[in-house]
Amino acid sequence: MHINPYGRDPVLLAVDLVNRPPATADALRARCLDAGLVVDAPVREADLTEVRDYLDAWTGIVDAPEPADRARALNALLAASAAHPRLTDHADTGWHIHYRDDDMTLAGVVCSLVSVGTALHLTGRGMHRLGRCGADGCGRVFADVSRTGRQRYCSPACANRDAVRRHRSR
Repeated sequence: MHINPYGRDPVLLAVDLVNRPPATADALRARCLDAGLVVDAPVREADLTEVRDYLDAWTGIVDAPEPADRARALNALLAASAAHPRLTDHADTGWHIHYRDDDMTLAGVVCSLVSVGTALHLTGRGMHRLGRCGADGCGRVFADVSRTGRQRYCSPACANRDAVRRHRSR
């Protein structure tokens, strides 16, 4: 089975930004650079606000109870942020597909990238592959990129704490 890797990195960026929200526009820029994004537009304070608002809507996809609900929520984000696909070699890194317009703000790029990445992730790996940590009191978001597709916790630490809690309760 071939799994499209292009959904993984944007979805993991979204998970990271949701679980550890950046405090400043410069921190958002740094996190995007760390995730491998080419940031070629000036970063504005409005980018931080727009990305936070977008991620609030994106967590609606994570929390949607049924695949059809996830699809509806994601389709709304795709309609608002993605453009028709086009080939580009904007950073001389090789030809690749963009699903966004040229000359977008950082917020626009993040929203488009995460929307399309989420669509690729869910359709390529399974509509159940986003969730909230199953450990009591955690609630952090995770993207299941495991081979088996059975992830229930945001981290090994939460999985271990929950296992210890279950063991002690017996």
